[in-house]
Amino acid sequence: MADEHAITTVEELRELYPPPKERSVQKELDRLDRHCCDFIALSPFVLVASANGAGACDVSPKGGPPGFVRVLDDHRLVIPDATGNRRLDGLQNMIENPHVGLVFLMPGMGETLRVNGTVELTRDPELLEGLETGGRAPALALVVTAEQVYLHCAKCVIRSKLWEPESWPEALPSAAEILSDHIGIGDVDASAAALADGYANHI
Repeated sequence: MADEHAITTVEELRELYPPPKERSVQKELDRLDRHCCDFIALSPFVLVASANGAGACDVSPKGGPPGFVRVLDDHRLVIPDATGNRRLDGLQNMIENPHVGLVFLMPGMGETLRVNGTVELTRDPELLEGLETGGRAPALALVVTAEQVYLHCAKCVIRSKLWEPESWPEALPSAAEILSDHIGIGDVDASAAALADGYANHI
């Protein structure tokens, strides 16, 4: 049955939300200015969103020491693709559809930096040089050309209390327990050993 409350047009959407404030529109840039460059240089974590040719989406978290993402010029930045699970979901998407969205986070800061644009995958040794994030060079890197850049307000971080340790959950199942149940192997110790090996030897 069709949902009679579903929103299916932009007009219906705008009935719920007023137009954006002028400063929300004016803050958008088409390049990386010095503040964006400084933010990226201090950020140890970025989320990379992609979609394949059919529109199926993926978001891949990437992290490293502050500055692991390098700004090449006022329109381009390069992200090393460090060792992961080798599923290649996001990378395959980028081959089919070059449009990506990035969200940079900085510990303790509520605002985030959003960068939308297009991406190319490269194995250029000159670009890969110096991009080691865990003691080894990446096999490839993502070169993102920025088309839309802006600082995102801190409201979501304030609401979530993301950086407030007193709000963090006190007890959770271990990653080994979760993976053991998801995979169906019924062996928590084996899952724990595999995780420990990956974190110790394959960063």
